[in-house]
This record gives sequence, C-alpha cells and structure tokens, in this order.
Amino acid sequence: MNHANFIAGEWVESTDAARNVNPSDTADVVGEYCRADVSRVKTAISAAKAAFPAWSRSPPQLRADMLDKIGNEILARRAELGDLLAREEGKTLAEATGEAARAGYIFKYFAAAVVSNEGQVLRSVRPDVDVEVTREPVGVIGILTPWNFPIAIPSWKIAPALAFGNCVVFKPADLVPGSSWALAEIISRSGIPPGVFNLVMGRGTVVGNAIVNDPGIPAVTFTGSVATGRGVLEAAARRGAKVQLEMGGKNPLVVLADADLTAAVRVALDGAFFSTGQRCTASSRLIVASAIHDRFVDELATAMRQQVIDDARKPGTTIGPVVDPKQLRQDLDYIDIARSDGARLVVGGEEVSRDKVGFYLSPALLTETRNEQRINQEEVFGPVASVIRVDNYDEALAVANASPFGLCAGICTTSLKYARHFQRNADAGMVMVNLPTAGVDYHVPFGGRKESSYGPKEQGRSAAEFFTQSKTAYIRSE
Repeated sequence: MNHANFIAGEWVESTDAARNVNPSDTADVVGEYCRADVSRVKTAISAAKAAFPAWSRSPPQLRADMLDKIGNEILARRAELGDLLAREEGKTLAEATGEAARAGYIFKYFAAAVVSNEGQVLRSVRPDVDVEVTREPVGVIGILTPWNFPIAIPSWKIAPALAFGNCVVFKPADLVPGSSWALAEIISRSGIPPGVFNLVMGRGTVVGNAIVNDPGIPAVTFTGSVATGRGVLEAAARRGAKVQLEMGGKNPLVVLADADLTAAVRVALDGAFFSTGQRCTASSRLIVASAIHDRFVDELATAMRQQVIDDARKPGTTIGPVVDPKQLRQDLDYIDIARSDGARLVVGGEEVSRDKVGFYLSPALLTETRNEQRINQEEVFGPVASVIRVDNYDEALAVANASPFGLCAGICTTSLKYARHFQRNADAGMVMVNLPTAGVDYHVPFGGRKESSYGPKEQGRSAAEFFTQSKTAYIRSE
C-alpha cells in the first residue's frame, strides 16, 4: 500500500514513493510513502490559500473542538503510534510512546489556547480615542520538520498554526514519514475543512524548496540542520517571508566538584545517550571539575556498559539503533576525528551486531578533549559524548559558553550560588539544573540562541508570536 499525500481534503497518490525502513531490522519495510512533485506542492498551497479566509474567521470554539478531538485520538492511540515511531525512527518503545502522548497533549493545550487568544484595549493619548491591539493569523504556514521527533515536532508546529486560524502545508522528513502520515490521517478525520491542512511528503530539495520559495506562503517554520536552516532563511528573506528556525546544538553539561556524583552520572547518561543521542538538546559536551573527573568518568563508563543496545521495540532495550547508515557513518567518523586529535575513547564507539541487521552503535565516551576541537564544536547527533576537564566553576562557565550554539545548557551542583549564577550567565535559551539537558515541557517556550535558533520561540504562549501578527486599531466614537 502506498501512503498518499493529503491535498485539498483528498488523498492523492503518486508513482514516486519512498521506502520507510526499520533501523532495528533493515529487512522490515514500514511502508511506501508517496513523494509529491512541485505541481502537487503548488496545488496544496493554492488549496490552503483558498481555505484561509473562511478558516481564519471560523468560530474559536469550532477550532478548539477539532484540536481537542485530534489530541484525544492521539492519546487514545499512543501505544499504537509509539510502536510505529519506534519501528521507523529507532528510539525505544517507552520513549516513542511518551513522544506520542506528548503530541496529544500539545493539541489539547492549543485547543484551550484558541479561546484565550488575548488582545489589549488601551486609551489613546488623544481624547475620545480608544486603541485595540489584536492578534490575527498570518496566512498559509509552511512547516518543515526533522526525523528525530517525527510526531512531537510536527504537532508543536501544526497545532498552534491551526489554533490561531492559519492554514498549513506540511512536509515531514523524507527519511521517516510514517508517524507524520499517521498524524495527518488523524487530522483528516477531525472535521477540518478541505485545504486547511495539507500533507506533502518528499525530498527537501523538491518539496521543501517549493514551499520555501513560494510567494503564497508568508511564513515558514523549520527544524533541522544549521546548513539547511541557513538556506531556508536566505530563500525566505529574499521574498520577505516570516521565518522560524530551530537548528543544531552542542549542549554543555557542567559537573562541579560539589555535585551529587550518582545523580550527575544519571543526568549525563540520560542527556547524552538516551534516544540514541539523536536530540538537538543532547548534552554532548560534559564539562567536569578536575576534583571529581576520574570518578565521574569511571562511573559513567560503568553505567554505559550496562545499557542494553537492541531492537527499539524489544523489552529491556535502553538504547535503540542509529536512524540510518548515513548517520551511523557520521557518528563513527567523528569518533575517528576526535581520536586523531588526541582524545581517548574510554568506552563504546563500536558497531554492534544483533539478531536482525540494524544500525547499532555502542554509546561512546571520549576523554582528554579540548573545547576548541571539532568534537566539541560540531554537532555529531548520535550517542557520542566528550569530556572536558576544568579546574573551577569560572572556567566551566567560560567553556560552556564558548560554542557557536546556544540551545540548552545544564549544571549539576549542590550549590545554590553556582546554580543561580549559571542560570543567569549561561548563554543558552534553556538552562537545566540537576536535570538532563534533553527533556522539555510542551507548555513553555522552547528555543535557543546564536546558531541554534532564529526567530520567535516555539511552544506555549510564545507560539503566538510566530503564528499570529498584531494589528493596532484606533477608534473614535462620533
């Protein structure tokens, strides 16, 4: 069965389709997913433009009810959707089911936000004049999402777009379209009018470029690599489109000498290696005080050796496969680069064989690294973490901030003084204290600084900044 695109309220097939392969078992084909061409993308954009006037003025309760219905179905089917996600992307079944549940809660959150879209009423400085500031939908939103969170990230873009009265043309990652297709199928049965929501699957070079460059799309939200994000920004800027980008991370986790060592190891293990390290918020730079460096490395290495690397859906698995052979090769190449620069591979970093052929890699820990080395400046996006030894807190903070990225930063300490100072002075959009850098709530702002992000933050109340535009009206009563 070919999984079709959803355009103008109809399922539209094509002869070009991508095979979605299970990274835990390469003999298992999840499904065939139709790839759209440029003409199909243009049809979707035209349908969205035609649907926008009525949808943007639809009663808030109508939109709220539809989003709530979508959220309820996702939650009711979280086990099924989690199984699909684990099968196509490779994160463990527990992680995948949690991601599916998060998607459901995101839709329910924005269902409530529909009826609480606030404005302002002000008195003008002129007599007998009132001022009303309202927020209105932008128009057709182009949504481009990555492969590592194939149901949560689409949800936290699609839900606010629809909630605030926009129409959507959505392109999921070509590598893992299954979860996004399942989400689109749920949305298609919510009662949403034709053209309001459109799914166009396919290659970024074809579908993505068509979306980014089309004058009918006044706003584009993208999550992915820095290089692709820059291209999206340049193309959208040339035509004056609104842009929101979430890109890479090289997130630091500082472990001070006063930290609870057992807790710090648990935080580092989760943040660096769970979800196979394939998270933009992963703590891939471990900045550790000299006084506890050796004990921390020994205990973390022990914990890493205890992890079960296997089929993502197999009971007991704690770390699933890397998503595909290209990513596996990239991970191994970065380990080789680090070792050639003088790093010591303490544990892991080897391909692993299992009952079924898959893309398995044992989590790797590198020590004796310097912050200026490539392993500490470039995003690997896999189960690979490097340790940087520092003498004190001031050096740790300086190293943490010495990065082109600024998504998330963490610290493990029992000192309120250092925790608060780090919170204020870490040059990152998000700060975690005694918690993994990976793992955020759906109702608060998400986003970083520097090369990690561009434009308004995502999620929570911050979503209104991108998915709406303000209007100021002056009213004089005669």
